[in-house]
Amino acid sequence: MNAPPIGKTLLTTTFIFFSLFLALILISPSSPFSQTPIDAPVSKRAEIWSLRRLSEWRPCSWWLQGHPAALPAKSTGYIRIDCYGGLNQMRRDFCDGVGMARLLNATLVLPKFEVAAYWNESTGFGDVFDVEYFIQKMNGFVHIVKELPAELASKEPVRVDCSKRKGLFDYVETVLPSLLKHQYISITPAMSQRRDRYPLYAKAALCQACYSALRLTSELEKKGAELLQAIPKPFLALHLRFEPDMVAYSQCEYPGLSPTSIRAIEAARGDRKPWTGEQAQLWRIRGKCPLTPNETATILEALSIPTDTNIYLAAGDGLMELEGLTSVYANVFTKSALMNSEDFKNMHGNTKAALDYYISINSDSYMATYFGNMDKMVSAIRAFKGMYKTLFLSRRAFAVLTSQGLKGNSLMEALWKVHRDDFVRGVGSGLPDCFCEFKL
Repeated sequence: MNAPPIGKTLLTTTFIFFSLFLALILISPSSPFSQTPIDAPVSKRAEIWSLRRLSEWRPCSWWLQGHPAALPAKSTGYIRIDCYGGLNQMRRDFCDGVGMARLLNATLVLPKFEVAAYWNESTGFGDVFDVEYFIQKMNGFVHIVKELPAELASKEPVRVDCSKRKGLFDYVETVLPSLLKHQYISITPAMSQRRDRYPLYAKAALCQACYSALRLTSELEKKGAELLQAIPKPFLALHLRFEPDMVAYSQCEYPGLSPTSIRAIEAARGDRKPWTGEQAQLWRIRGKCPLTPNETATILEALSIPTDTNIYLAAGDGLMELEGLTSVYANVFTKSALMNSEDFKNMHGNTKAALDYYISINSDSYMATYFGNMDKMVSAIRAFKGMYKTLFLSRRAFAVLTSQGLKGNSLMEALWKVHRDDFVRGVGSGLPDCFCEFKL
């Protein structure tokens, strides 16, 4: 009997070896997919948190363990950060402002929170955050004063436009001259600024302010702890965004909404008309349309989140179509249901946002249907605390997959794969300005 050709034998041996090697990887305990086979039926699959992550985002050592560059003996002047919008937007602006103050070797004046137009309330920095703790934690990173010197105390700061400023040279060339001339200016950081262009000492000040030095007041911490105690454990904090203003702003339309929801959206639209036709479809598959509660429930089921999971809704007032979620996940808890009715009635928007933030950073797991200011802050703080059960549900993936006609188990399988890959790679769990990726 003739022996098989050497080339064919080698090819067969190589194929067998590769197959065995691949099989060992997939069943190895170190494989991110080993605990939950990707081809397992949805009903038999372990929830997504059972997967081993391939990487994690942790605070960079140059910030957390390093020593900040010595502060200059003489300050270039005083800067007040004027913050606008909701609590988490103001927090983002303030953190950026701290970095800018250090960049310019300036002294930081406690910020002004311009919230009246947005929340119909007046809340100062000290009403939300622990001022003394902030000053203590920022020692060595940036100069801070609670009160201006006598010669400036009666003056209003000179407003400097930073809307088009992006990096180190922009601020040094255009903002610093005004600061040196007037000695007291106010700024609002630009959303488009490039923090990666900051020197490390300025980035360290920003990171320290945002993730280590900002703590809620003792009164808010106490309210948050009481609310946390009232939530059945373990629980998932879900940041669900399907309020009338959110939907109106997105310019998306949704078939099958209740008449009440439709009226609320129309009232919030103003001049912002929804997209129609092909443009509406393109807008949706780009991930611009908020997930409905029903779509959110579908994704949670695809990720094998048990239907008896305790869910805390970190959401604003006026959430629509909630029965789309609660018809599947019945154990849903809200601030209004858990708190004393009188206490809840007397709370303003910033207080509610602060409590949602507190619960979200202390929850067993966290999911968000959006990637807004609160979500970025919560995910980063959770990474700072070593809490990695954090995931952002993909609006784009849901829109693309449903536009392809997927439904039922096929849709569930495809949604699982998208979110599985995001979770094991740690997508969105830390911001690269202050966090570094660690391979596991």
